[in-house]
Amino acid sequence: MRIMISFDDFKKMEITMGKILSAEKIADTDKLLKLKVHFGTKLECVPQEQLQKSELNECDDVRQVVSGIVLHFPDPEKLVGLTCAFVTNLEPRNIKGLVSEAMILALGGDGEPFSLLVPNAEVSPGTKAR
Repeated sequence: MRIMISFDDFKKMEITMGKILSAEKIADTDKLLKLKVHFGTKLECVPQEQLQKSELNECDDVRQVVSGIVLHFPDPEKLVGLTCAFVTNLEPRNIKGLVSEAMILALGGDGEPFSLLVPNAEVSPGTKAR
């Protein structure tokens, strides 16, 4: 059964490109990875000179994401440097004692080909889907 939502509800979802800075398997779990993801500059730090810096600082929006994708990425290091799509306005969720502050978007799985949603051109962390 398919659940229908309104367009207004869909517009509430914030899909943001994030660059994976680190990825590691969570001990004592079969499926979980802990990702550290950069989502651009925090809104409260918007001065243009901050946007031009290349090193991470307190104005960078870096979040922890817990995801059950380890079966598709047995070598989590291969995710480091990848920029892909995340839902970034979900309430934080506690998973195995770790707070997850976003959700990575993917296709397939469960016997079907699996793929993360990655752009076909280079985009900066923090870029929003439209």
